[in-house]
Amino acid sequence: MDSLLKLMTLEEKVGQMNQYTGFWDATGPTPESGNQAVKYEHLKKGLVGSMLNVRGAKQVKALQKIAVEETRLGIPLIFGFDVIHGFKTISPIPLAESASWDLEAIKKSAQNAAEESAASGINWTFAPMVDISRDARWGRVMEGAGEDPYLGSKIAIARVKGFQGDDLSSPKTIAACAKHFAAYGFPNAGREYNTADIGTSTLYNLVFPPFKAATEADVKTFMNAFNLLNDIPATGNVFLQREVLKGEWNFNGFMVSDWGSIREMIPHGYAKNNKHAAELAIKAGSDMDMESNAYVTELANLVKEGTVKESLVDDAVRRILRVKFELGLFDDPYKYCNEETEKNVIGKKVFHEDALDIAKKSIVLLKNKNNLLPLKKQGQKIAVIGALANDKTSPLGNWVLAGENGSAVSVLEGLKQYKGNLITYAEGAKVALPNSKLHFTQELDINKTDKSGFSAAIKLARRSDVVVMVLGEHGLQSGEARSRTNIDLPGVQQELLEEVFKLNKNIVLVLTNGRPLAITWATENLPSIVETWQLGTQSGNAIAQVLYGDYNPSGKLPMTFPRSVGQVPIFYNYKNTGRPNIKVRKEVFKSRYIDEENTPLYPFGHGLSYTTFSYKNLKINKSSEKEINVTVDVSNTGKVKGKEVVQLYIQDKVASVARPVKELKGFEMIELAPKETKTIEFTLTEKELGFYTNNGAFIVEPGEFNVYVGGSSDTKLSSNFILD
Repeated sequence: MDSLLKLMTLEEKVGQMNQYTGFWDATGPTPESGNQAVKYEHLKKGLVGSMLNVRGAKQVKALQKIAVEETRLGIPLIFGFDVIHGFKTISPIPLAESASWDLEAIKKSAQNAAEESAASGINWTFAPMVDISRDARWGRVMEGAGEDPYLGSKIAIARVKGFQGDDLSSPKTIAACAKHFAAYGFPNAGREYNTADIGTSTLYNLVFPPFKAATEADVKTFMNAFNLLNDIPATGNVFLQREVLKGEWNFNGFMVSDWGSIREMIPHGYAKNNKHAAELAIKAGSDMDMESNAYVTELANLVKEGTVKESLVDDAVRRILRVKFELGLFDDPYKYCNEETEKNVIGKKVFHEDALDIAKKSIVLLKNKNNLLPLKKQGQKIAVIGALANDKTSPLGNWVLAGENGSAVSVLEGLKQYKGNLITYAEGAKVALPNSKLHFTQELDINKTDKSGFSAAIKLARRSDVVVMVLGEHGLQSGEARSRTNIDLPGVQQELLEEVFKLNKNIVLVLTNGRPLAITWATENLPSIVETWQLGTQSGNAIAQVLYGDYNPSGKLPMTFPRSVGQVPIFYNYKNTGRPNIKVRKEVFKSRYIDEENTPLYPFGHGLSYTTFSYKNLKINKSSEKEINVTVDVSNTGKVKGKEVVQLYIQDKVASVARPVKELKGFEMIELAPKETKTIEFTLTEKELGFYTNNGAFIVEPGEFNVYVGGSSDTKLSSNFILD
């Protein structure tokens, strides 16, 4: 790399730091004018290092051919794409996958996405998003792993290893990107791109851990964030990028800006103009400029006038070239450009089988009073109501850039594969108005007035034994720039639900959504509620298999469900106030609401099964000064085989800084036959027992610890130990 750097002009070095988005059809005529012509000339001069949103083996090869065969040094391009939860074959949204708590299945999902996208010319994904977030109003929670840093760290590692594999030079792997560094998941009021105003303890103990875990998994790239942190844009933040990431954590990959985030430091009021923004970004540690055109137009002059040291440019270019070498692009620039491979790999049967597997594992049974579920397979009249039940695009969720609208198996299609019951469908009410454009860049028009389908739905419910109501958010109602102030059922769906309930109480509510929803009325009135999220290509098949009991649900919530939006942000690992809300009637001066409970509707880690589990014999043994062994007996007390995610939480009762009332520090998924018992063992080490101080030091303090083990964060089974 150093020998190559010596051959490069300053302009060519800066070119490696320049990323362009989109391109003309490189297999067709050369652009003659306009923006594409400028990009083309830059490409021929070696002033482009990476491209975004170019896909297809033929198109990628045509552009790579220009870079390799027509430029002076022939440095290959890296092609990036948002492979967030699948490429053509769409897996569940990341929040849904996180509800599986199945790290191997999550890793496999990323691995399949890597192979499929690599076959189409992609060698770099802008995933995983490892932002921890506690605010369901923020639409981008669908893209992350939820509210907990321990679970989020484990999932970050699984996704990085899934994308990158054991050999990054393999034609089936792609470089991963941990994003968004940092605190993007803590926007004020849950509003997209908003300022993050958090304390140092939150930064080190909640925000940083999944990013640090990603570096330990050898993630090759990072992406910085849009938000301010301590009044400094993350893109220009020396502390985040130079001191922590590249300093303390010794990260040797490269940092890419988010879309236009270098230029956006101007409206933040932090940079005077694009030239100033380029200076701030490179000094802070942003190695590649995505779509600000700041580096390619300003950076060389900044070096020549002495404002920016060329050594900073060399460091950035060295990092970018290293990833290209590790991908094997210098050995074979066209390794991702085989059209025959693309044809054979895209949509492989095994990808669909794996997508179905993780979709089933992602479903969470929230409530099942009187065992209305699983549905009987014979002799019932089942009404299926809700526009989302017959929707083949919404189940794909957001961030489906290479997937095709209408390619998902709908809930109705999945249910109709079971032939023993009479299944009849009524739309009830549309979620999105017919004129809505179903595209990532377009905002949906939600139906807030049209109830013309209510009558048919109510009549159908009256003559049915069971009603399966499929309600929730459209797939394009969550994701980037989809913040909501109300997180209830959108439009007229709640009214439809209540009207149907008047005629038939046997309702199974199937929720399809990209974030926790406030569904207090449904919880108080309906017998069965199933959280299915947006499950991707195999959505309807997965939901049908769970509803009919061919798959026993095992998912657990990765985010807390609030009773009302007024509780948000709400999370399990809170810290006590000096006046905790002890349940004493008419106590006024406590930390509480006067019109709502403090407790959530459904806690983090919650999820039921068609069987039941009991926890007994919690024991703690100090195996050494640095290890604590915890054992517990878990039994299947029901009548069918089932899986359970056994969760361990700790509480550091007294510390030099206040600690949460509970913190997840271990989990294990087990499968038990009826009446079977297994003894589960956890080991707590300094890594689990310590925490970060406000100056970023990791410490382990002696004192008393409580240990809780159970099937959710609300578990009461506990014991304690003293750490000397």
